[in-house]
Amino acid sequence: MLSPATKIDTHRARKNLLRAVASLEFLKGIFVLLIGLCAILLVRKDAWVMAESLLALLHINTDRHVAQLFLNFADNLTDTRLWTAAKLAFVYSALRFTEGYGLWKQRTWAEWIAFGSGTLLLPLEVRGLLRGITVLRSVVFAANLGIVFYMFFLLRAGRRERRQQRLTEAESRDQSGS
Repeated sequence: MLSPATKIDTHRARKNLLRAVASLEFLKGIFVLLIGLCAILLVRKDAWVMAESLLALLHINTDRHVAQLFLNFADNLTDTRLWTAAKLAFVYSALRFTEGYGLWKQRTWAEWIAFGSGTLLLPLEVRGLLRGITVLRSVVFAANLGIVFYMFFLLRAGRRERRQQRLTEAESRDQSGS
């Protein structure tokens, strides 16, 4: 059995780590929200011209393969696709904000959302790593894997604590009834 001081330190460490994950989810929500707003700003504009201007601003030669892919992508954008992208971005960011709030407040439902959404993204991240290992892909994969395992740990620990609490309550009822 842990001493009361150790329990307090463990609880504080869990709370701080949970808040770090909540902050990360909140930042992801802000990032995707900004992408959605950019999609709305591109509606009824010539996306190809905007893409070419962005490449010029960043001093990227338009003859390069990646630049050509970017320009082709911009050329295929329609207002309908932009509105759809914006709606999806807003839904995704709302999910991230909700998850971040719940994790900040240490809610079990948020731990389930974080576990589920993180687990669903793992195959996509593995596919990305199979296409080519980069530092960014590796860091994203490792961070997501760490979050998924941490949420699994929290969910199991919470289940164990609730089970122990039920047993303690049942024992106290049995003793008071005897």
